[in-house]
Amino acid sequence: MLRKLVLALLFISATSMVGHAQSLEDMMAKAKQFEKEMKEPEALEQYKEILKIQPKDVQVLTSASLLSSMEGNRKKDKSEKLAYFTQAQNYAQEAINIDNANARAYYAAAVATGRMGLILGTKERVAASRDTKKYAELAIKFDTTYGEAYYLLGKWNYEVFNMNTVEKAAAKVLFGGMPKASLEEAIANYEKCRKLRPGYILNYYDLGVALRQSGDDTAAIEILKKGSSLRPVYFDDIQTRLNCKKLVEDMQ
Repeated sequence: MLRKLVLALLFISATSMVGHAQSLEDMMAKAKQFEKEMKEPEALEQYKEILKIQPKDVQVLTSASLLSSMEGNRKKDKSEKLAYFTQAQNYAQEAINIDNANARAYYAAAVATGRMGLILGTKERVAASRDTKKYAELAIKFDTTYGEAYYLLGKWNYEVFNMNTVEKAAAKVLFGGMPKASLEEAIANYEKCRKLRPGYILNYYDLGVALRQSGDDTAAIEILKKGSSLRPVYFDDIQTRLNCKKLVEDMQ
């Protein structure tokens, strides 16, 4: 009798584990389908549910971080932005704590830190800029083919090169100045991203902006036209394509 009871309990336990695994698999498939359909808020909520069951999954943590940064960037209210960016930073840091050689975790940290810096004061923004560069470089260290990380380095060079007087003064007081940045380096990193991730629309827009500032309107228009013709991957890509078209119209 006891043997039958033990066997029954083992069967129930095994069945429960199989059901649990299938449930996680279904949840992951659902989250990825939401992303494919450019339903990022729904995907984020799905990843949060997965983390309740599997809190140490680095892939899920980084996905939740990147989507949190994306959602925060769409919000208008500063307190909402702050909440999403803080959440994004926490997810990314947890992923780094679990796997400190994971390129995607450092990339997620770079995105979250960069976004956070944009809504803070001058001193905090300058400090965030340095950390963004550090995280992006770490992402590339662990994956030299990480196109989006090169995009972030391009964006960092562009933003630091175009810092205003107040920001430069804050950088000098806080850190003795900022690392060297240039428009040429920004363009070079954007081009590296374009080679590695030819479908990344945001990179085309920012590359076009940088080329325009460099005085190469012909190349800028060519890049922007290409960007406006690409298939959207994220919901925000729809607006970015329109921004590419608008900039071309302004330049012609």
